[in-house]
Formats: sequence, C-alpha cells, structure tokens
Amino acid sequence: MSNPLIRKLENFTTFSEDDKQALNKATQQVRHCRAREDIICEGDCPEVVNLLMEGYACRYKDMQDGRRQIIAYFVPGDLCDISVFILREMDHSIATVSPATVALIPRDTMLDLMVHHPRIAQALWWSTLVDEATLRAWIVNVAQRTAYERMAHLLCELFFRLRAVGLTNGHSCQLPVTQAELAETLGLTPVHVNRTLQDLRRDGLLELRGKVLTIFDLSALQRAAQFNPNYLHLGHDGEDFHASHSERGDQGNSMNPPM
Repeated sequence: MSNPLIRKLENFTTFSEDDKQALNKATQQVRHCRAREDIICEGDCPEVVNLLMEGYACRYKDMQDGRRQIIAYFVPGDLCDISVFILREMDHSIATVSPATVALIPRDTMLDLMVHHPRIAQALWWSTLVDEATLRAWIVNVAQRTAYERMAHLLCELFFRLRAVGLTNGHSCQLPVTQAELAETLGLTPVHVNRTLQDLRRDGLLELRGKVLTIFDLSALQRAAQFNPNYLHLGHDGEDFHASHSERGDQGNSMNPPM
C-alpha cells in the first residue's frame, strides 16, 4: 500500500526518494482502532503525532450537557494532531468514524523530519495552512449557508479531499458517516439532515446510501453549494515557490512549521 501521507503532501511539492524513504520509515509503527474509538481525548498529554493511514476520523468537542460538535474530518494521509508540538494537553478529542489504522509518529521523529528534510517541512507547513483555511470555510458554511448548501458544501469538500489521495471511484467514494454525525457537524437535527439528503437526491445531485457517497452531477453540486475548492490548494499551487528554492538548494531558507 502506498503511503497516504506522501500522496497527500505531494499535492504541495515533489519529494526526493530520500524524503519518501524518511516518511515511510517514520510511519511504520501503527495502531489499529475500532469504529467510534477515541484516538486521543481532551485533557490527554500528547506524545506522538497520529497519522491516519486507513479509515476515517474526526476532531470533536464535547459540551457539559452531552452535546457534541464535530469540527473536522480526517481522511487517509491527514495528520490528526500535529499541534503536539505546542499543546501541553489536548483541548479537543479525536475519534475514529470507521475502523482505522493510525501511524504513531514520535515527537522527536517529526522534529528530525523537519530539520533534515526541508521539502517535507515546507509541505507540512503548507498542509497546516490548508487545515486553517478549511476551518475558515467550515465557519462560513455553518454561519451563512442554508442546510441544503451546508450539506452540499461539506460533501463536495470530502469528495475533493478523498480524490486527492486516490480514494474515489469515478464519482463515488466510501463515506461511513452517520446522519447523526452529519448533524453534529452541520448544526442541524438528524431529522433535518435526513430531509436535506432527500432533497439533494431528489434534485439529482447525490445519494448517500450504505456508507457510499455517489455524486450524480459534481458541477451542479458545486454550484448549489457555492463551493470553490481553492482553499484546499490541491495540486502544485506552490510550484513557483518550490522552483525558486530548488535553484538555491533544498537546504536554503526552508520554511519550518511553527512549534
């Protein structure tokens, strides 16, 4: 199986064979998780970075009255908690959505990757900036869009992200997210989620059935959601930057992720 982290980060840059070998070596220690199992909980002291290799996961916050807000989804290739470098304890929790395989990358290994592999450091920083852009998009989605637009926007985003790491089949992909979890993500009731999915299906845009998302008309779905994938920065959007740095050698003025 190809390393999904390499596949994801190569949307931002091109790695040398040495870079790829270092990333493969760093992701050899894995943990197998059940569906709906916490990977790390709020209040825990993080010691490793969790990389999702297979399956789906989410970041969430619990409220004192038992309600939960999902604030991010993770697909294979996503680093769930690179904030290990700055957090003394977790201020949120991360859980699987489906059975999952998680690579455990020690803090020292991550530091070594960024110090000795500047192109990896650049890609990790780029990935972190994309995570921040995605959070901004989610805020706009929940605050300004209708339920119909919110659902369409979220499913567009997940489809684009899965396609970027080779996990779509034509216009379909595995998406084992329950309607209750979609409600916790979009600020809707489960009944409203069900009705919205029915509306999207009726309009010939998509179907979510049996943990499989099928998009019938991607362009129309993007229009309905007012979805612009620019915030995901897929593809070599930073090509000119990387080219200018490669002329001076990879060791020159690398951009290291903030710690």
